Amino acid sequence: MTELTEEQVRAAVEEASLSDADVAAHAHGAEGIKRAVRGGVRSIEHGSLMDDESIQMMAAAGTFLVADVYNGDYIAETGREQGWRADVLRKNDQTTLAQREGFTKCVAAGVRIAFGTDSGIYPHGLNARQFAYQVRCGQSTLDAIQSATIHAAELIRWDDRVGHIEPGYLADVIAVNDNPLQDIRLLENAVFVMKDGAVLHRGPDTEAAQV
Repeated sequence: MTELTEEQVRAAVEEASLSDADVAAHAHGAEGIKRAVRGGVRSIEHGSLMDDESIQMMAAAGTFLVADVYNGDYIAETGREQGWRADVLRKNDQTTLAQREGFTKCVAAGVRIAFGTDSGIYPHGLNARQFAYQVRCGQSTLDAIQSATIHAAELIRWDDRVGHIEPGYLADVIAVNDNPLQDIRLLENAVFVMKDGAVLHRGPDTEAAQV
C-alpha cells in the first residue's frame, strides 16, 4: 500500500530543496517507488518489491537505491531462534528473496547503488557483512566497496570531503589483513580504523594490513 501521493512527495522534495536538503523515500512497494522517483527523491530505501518498470525509472532518473540485502538472513535466523510468528517469518523470507532479485536487476540496469544496512535491526558492528551479499547479488567486489565510499558520499552530497583518499579530504581510513578485492569478507574484520585523522583502533597485525 502507498501512503503518499506523487504530489505530496514532490511537495516534500521542493520544500526540502529550499534548505538545500534531499529526500529519501522509505519505499518497499513498486508503486511507492514510482511515485517517489517521479516526485524527485534522492534515494529509495529498501525497494523490496520493486518491479522492472520502477527499476528502469530509477536508472533513468539517477535515483539511488539503498538496499539492506543482508538484513533478511539475520531476521530469519534470529526470528526462528526466538520463536517469532510463522507469518512474520514467511513475509520476511518472501520480501528478502524479492529484494535480492530486484537488487541484481538494478546492478544490471545501471541503477546507482549506495551502501546502507538498516543496522539497528541487527547489532551495530555487523554492518560489513552486507558487502558479501551485494557481491552475491551481482556487484563486483570493487563496486561493492565503492558503494560504501564514493557512491555513499555522492548520495549525501559529501563527495567533496569523504569517499576518497586525497589531500583535503577527511582522513577516514580502514585497513584489513589482505586484499578485499579478492575476498570481500575481509572487510568484516578491520585491523585499523582512522576517523578524521584520529586512530580509533589498531590491531596487533596492523603492519601487514592493506588499506
